[in-house]
Amino acid sequence: MNPTLTLATARRILLQLRHDPRTVAMLIVVPSLLMVLLRFVFNSEAVFSRVAPALLGVFPFLIMFLITSITTLRERTTATLERLMTLPIGRMDLLFGYAIAFGSIAIVQVGVAAGVSLAWLGLDIAGSIGMLLLIAVLDALLGMALGLFVSAFARTEFQAVQFMPLFVLPQILLCGLFVPRGEMGWLLNWLSNVMPLSYAVEALTRVTTSGTVDATLIRNLLVVGACALAALVLGAATLRRRTP
Repeated sequence: MNPTLTLATARRILLQLRHDPRTVAMLIVVPSLLMVLLRFVFNSEAVFSRVAPALLGVFPFLIMFLITSITTLRERTTATLERLMTLPIGRMDLLFGYAIAFGSIAIVQVGVAAGVSLAWLGLDIAGSIGMLLLIAVLDALLGMALGLFVSAFARTEFQAVQFMPLFVLPQILLCGLFVPRGEMGWLLNWLSNVMPLSYAVEALTRVTTSGTVDATLIRNLLVVGACALAALVLGAATLRRRTP
């Protein structure tokens, strides 16, 4: 992997996003608006503090998956990626360039949502705010990596959206956000154990209730990070020099 080519790809994506203010607004503002809506739906700081940390990871995960899959698919269908692949640039350079660009947006996205929740909405956590932000950013990067991966299997933007029920919604339903994973049936519990979002939500829950960084929390971080990296590698494998 060539760092110069990787950074050049990231710069190109960021310049494109700068000329698409609606997409940038959606990426940065929507998670914060959802947190505000959630706060007033519960109308209780105690309930909000119990639920909000997990959603700080779920909302960026969902939005980054959607935006990344559609953006990457657009570059595939317009032959932009095909033209780039004729240049002396590697697959990993392209994918990690995308990762750096969207990862930068994810950091801003999560920082704004967490700042609004902590400063205005009354979010109270027992653990480190820095750890909370780290886990939430990893969630956003995971959604981004999965979006890059699934874009290879769609032919239209509508098809890319249709992958959400397959790759995203089951993870949200089984991650322990609505029902504790230990109370699920054995099959659902097994499925939950192989889904990376479950480990992210568990990590966010631990940060909410405890300031201790234990082995379980570190394991959860490693699982989420490894799954994001694996999705990027698989995404690189789907890049072809000719569009089918």
